Order: sequence, then structure tokens, then C-alpha cells
Amino acid sequence: MTKYLVGIDEAGRGPLAGPVTVGIVSLPVNFDWNLLPGVGDSKKISPEKREVIFKEANRLRQEGVLNFQVVSSSHLIIDDKGIVFAIKRAMKQGLDKLQLESSDCQVILDGSLQAPSEYLNQQTIIRGDSTEPAIGLASILAKVTRDRYMIRIAQNEEFMHYDFATHKGYGTKKHCESIRQYGLSDIHRKTFCRSLT
Repeated sequence: MTKYLVGIDEAGRGPLAGPVTVGIVSLPVNFDWNLLPGVGDSKKISPEKREVIFKEANRLRQEGVLNFQVVSSSHLIIDDKGIVFAIKRAMKQGLDKLQLESSDCQVILDGSLQAPSEYLNQQTIIRGDSTEPAIGLASILAKVTRDRYMIRIAQNEEFMHYDFATHKGYGTKKHCESIRQYGLSDIHRKTFCRSLT
């Protein structure tokens, strides 16, 4: 019998720098979404609203109403093993930390993601972050965690030329120009930047 709905999404598949981050949310199947108003696709919600939802989700986790894990794979793993491996690695680590019985779960994932094979009851939903609140919440948790990290490292002197706090490592025109001018930093994904160096 299904006890938990598990939503999974990632943030940071496409950037030229930084980690990829996977959010995994475990909710009782009868979860009341009125407790977390405004949940949806993280890309369509303001950073301020994402922070509010993140803090509220943390409070609900402390109260035992829901559970979640957010796990990142570094740029080094992405360069060494590829983005798909990096996402799967983070996902497996997060699921293992949640200590769920796979037979108790219905897993829903965004886009092209797939859960480990022991999760027999799983469904991948195109644009699921917009249509399924559990995926949307996973998306928000992943994005807030990754954005906070990129903003934090942007304060390091070695990264000051790249303005990571603004674009979070994505390939904006300004970011690409910075790479051409200053070369790659220690946190750039070399395999994603070949056309720029």
C-alpha cells in the first residue's frame, strides 16, 4: 500500500559552473498543500518566494509533517562521469538518507529523470515541476540550496571576476565574456566550457 508520495527534481543541469543539485521530498499521500501555498516550478517563482517556501518546508520537516533531502554532485564529478551520472548519484544518496521502503512509495520525477529500479511505482512527468506540487517543491528546495551555494562562493576572491551571485553559473553573455577574459576558475565544468576556451 502506498504511504508516501516522493517528488524529485534537479537544479543546475545546464550551468557552466558549480554543482548539480537534486531535491527529494517525501510526503504522506494525504498531505495538505494548504500548508505550503504557492508551490510550483522554481523557475517561475521569485527568489524571495522560494526562500519563504524553503523555510516553511524546513519547519514542517522539524515537525515531522514531511521529509526531504537535498544532495549535490560537484563540478568534478560532472566532468569525470557526466551530468547524468552526477544526477543519479545525488538522487541515490538522497533516497538512501530518507530511508524509505521502496514498496511504500509512489515516486514522481520531472523531465527525463528516473529513480533507481527498486522503486517500481515511479512515473516521469514532462514539466512535472509545473503540474505536480511534490515535484515543484523538490525543484524549489534544490534551486534554493544551489543558489545559496553559488552566492556564497561568489564572495571568494578567486571567483570575483565571474559574478556567480547574479547568474549562478549559467551561460549568460556576461559570464561567457568573463570566461574568455579570465579563463576557467576552479569551479567551472571544463566539459561544458570547451567552446569558450
